[in-house]
Amino acid sequence: MNRTIEWPRKTRELHNHHFDSTIWNDFTFREDDIVIATYAKAGTTWTQQIIGQLLFRGDPDLEVAEMSPWLDLRVPPKAVKLPVVEAQKHRRFVKTHLPIDALRFSPKAKYIYIGRDGRDVVWSMYNHHSNANQTWYEALNDTPGLVGPPIERPPEDIRQYWRDWMDRDGHPFWPFWENVRTWWAIRDLPNVELIHFASMKADMPGQIRSIAEFLEIPVDESRWDAIVEHCSFDWMKKNARKSVPLGGAFWDAGAEVFINKGVNGRWRDTLTADESAEYEKRAREELGEERARWLATGERRG
Repeated sequence: MNRTIEWPRKTRELHNHHFDSTIWNDFTFREDDIVIATYAKAGTTWTQQIIGQLLFRGDPDLEVAEMSPWLDLRVPPKAVKLPVVEAQKHRRFVKTHLPIDALRFSPKAKYIYIGRDGRDVVWSMYNHHSNANQTWYEALNDTPGLVGPPIERPPEDIRQYWRDWMDRDGHPFWPFWENVRTWWAIRDLPNVELIHFASMKADMPGQIRSIAEFLEIPVDESRWDAIVEHCSFDWMKKNARKSVPLGGAFWDAGAEVFINKGVNGRWRDTLTADESAEYEKRAREELGEERARWLATGERRG
């Protein structure tokens, strides 16, 4: 007996200095669309690069940031962004940082969600935020359509940044735990795949092949070495302008600062044992044992 699938439904809108979730209401899905999703700083750009390299057979000159826009980022506004995406002739791969209940879901599209330990997310986010320049703040705070308070400059002390993120659930960006919960809840749908930053680090070639299989992209074996090379952290760092929005114009140190260290565990040099234990307890309370274990390690049972 076939089970009727209950597809996710959009139940709310999210707006802040970054988000305009209403763009999904006007987005026309195609049969083969790909949606790359994360909370943020969990391997989004890396996954965009992997998919671009698979689709375009290891092309070193892809401008992935332009090809694969962050759809629900409110700048540029949807009136500018949607016609550009609609005009794309290649298989589209867009990104989102929304929880699943704030975007329209298509049974026709393929969805990849990347998880990462929240502590690693914060350390990467701090690098992103603390290096942002005045142009970044003006784009987010001084353009039409801002809903809610502007985003402010981060404290100099990363420990305070961590404390704010923990105490105010993702401050100054957006809630963390609900993002993980909503995507985990749909992990068994046939067009959804959950992957993990730690697994990508441990076996990038294996993860690339797994992504290709899920997306039904034939791998050109004659271009395999080039695909793997162009998805490596070192190559992406050296060619960051190709994968970073606006070629890194939002960071005075350039695109390379966006592609930061690509490593986990930097928080261990800063957080005390008690602070780390506090995070782990919070993860179990928010997510439950199974989800918390997956978020920390990428391990799944069954």
